Amino acid sequence: GREINTTGAKAYDSTIQKCVVMMKDELEKAKEQVLNVL
Repeated sequence: GREINTTGAKAYDSTIQKCVVMMKDELEKAKEQVLNVL
């Protein structure tokens, strides 16, 4: 998670920023799935 945030903070390209947002969304989905398994 921190690496994604760091990439987003350092990215000046809108394409990279969009990818960062998508990665954050996917990370949240993965966290929810892990909690559902536990």
